[in-house]
Amino acid sequence: MIEVSYSSAFKKSFKKLIKGNNKLETLFFEKLETFINNPYDTRLKTHQLSGKLEGIWSFSLNYKLRITFTFVKPNKAIFEYIGPHDIIY
Repeated sequence: MIEVSYSSAFKKSFKKLIKGNNKLETLFFEKLETFINNPYDTRLKTHQLSGKLEGIWSFSLNYKLRITFTFVKPNKAIFEYIGPHDIIY
């Protein structure tokens, strides 16, 4: 199991994009549970980023939204940002 914490940027973007949207909130918490149990679950489409974002990982919340995160320990991750694919990359 992975322990997850959240950056202030993630909290701000979550509040702006997800909070109050019941469908997206439900989806987020489903994906969070999947991530906690197995961050490499194929349903998440987890992948490591390259170039200027080297060292950062990402997974898909839905077709448009991505969550970026970093592993700070083998069993701990920090969610850095949530947003549209074109904004993150």
